[in-house]
Amino acid sequence: KKAVTLYRYDSSLLHITGEKYYLTEFSGDWAREVNMTEQPLAFGKKILDTKLGSRANMFCSPFFLLSLDKAAEENSGEILFGTIAWTGNFHFTFEIDQQNRLRILSGINPYASEYSLLPGEIFRTPEFIFTYSMEGKGKASRDFHRWARKYQLKDGEKPRLTLLNNWEATGFNFNEEKLVTIMDEAVKLGVDMFLLDDGWFGNKYPRNSDRQGLGDWGVTTAKLPNDIEKLTQEASKRGIKFGLWIEPEMVNPRSELYEQHKDWVIRLPNRKEYYFRNQMVLDLSNPKVQNFVFGIVDNLMKKYPGIAYFKWDCNSPITNIYSPYLKDKQSHLYIEHVRGLYNILERVKQKYPDVPMMLCSGGGGRSDYKALSYFTEFWPR
Repeated sequence: KKAVTLYRYDSSLLHITGEKYYLTEFSGDWAREVNMTEQPLAFGKKILDTKLGSRANMFCSPFFLLSLDKAAEENSGEILFGTIAWTGNFHFTFEIDQQNRLRILSGINPYASEYSLLPGEIFRTPEFIFTYSMEGKGKASRDFHRWARKYQLKDGEKPRLTLLNNWEATGFNFNEEKLVTIMDEAVKLGVDMFLLDDGWFGNKYPRNSDRQGLGDWGVTTAKLPNDIEKLTQEASKRGIKFGLWIEPEMVNPRSELYEQHKDWVIRLPNRKEYYFRNQMVLDLSNPKVQNFVFGIVDNLMKKYPGIAYFKWDCNSPITNIYSPYLKDKQSHLYIEHVRGLYNILERVKQKYPDVPMMLCSGGGGRSDYKALSYFTEFWPR
């Protein structure tokens, strides 16, 4: 009959009894991701978590491997392999008590996220996904991948497109002629698709660097006077597909979007703004922002039906943590932001079910199995 406040909302609690416990975690940073580190667990708590929000697993990946009684081996031993299906802050807590019993708590990280649940509302926790192997980590990994391809990853059992991306060749410095030349190279290589990466948009603030233009999704006429349509036609002439990079959840302060809709940006009203890669995060808890982000994909597909693929990037964690939309419910932000992202991705999936998308986050800063239900692959670095 009254609202209740949730302070913790774990997805699972596992109890395990063994003589010894060995935990493998996966951590790293840009261009050196997913480094495996194994350590024995002892009395007390070991926590793996993230508080980064959007680019949640930039430093700590959302999965773990637990070996019982001995260090993990490839083809023998008892192994628990677990992950959480949540594209935001998560935690795994491993606690050994005085009787050497282990319990594992997994779920959304409750950091700064007290949640007020009104009468009749439902709070659904994300799935904890795990497998158990009696034949070492090799079988655990294979079983996990087999399950993911069949049940979780979008189009998991269909072939993937090979592609050539212009980014490493040109960065932001390209024009139509250069891109068409790279398409010719794609044909020589025998790949399926040419992908145009960052730098194709913005006119008042042309996207000639990562310092401006993000959020303004009009084609830069100085670089591409004949528009994206010309590029899709050139790709089609060569018998290859055309893909396009977008980063629709983000904005540069130096952009028309920021000038017109500062209230759509996650930013503290009384503090100096902090930028990660010269950008900020749009407030996906706001339905108007959700419509805008969906509209980026929708408008591009309507205007350029020759687009066959999107590389969806997310280069920044959430900084300046304050939602103008949520007002007095700021502790809901980390959760409602992720729910807003899922609303957008579900709309894209429903309207364009046959358009594959790559999940990129400065590399593999997002690689959870919930997000991968909307994407055909992710980009590790």
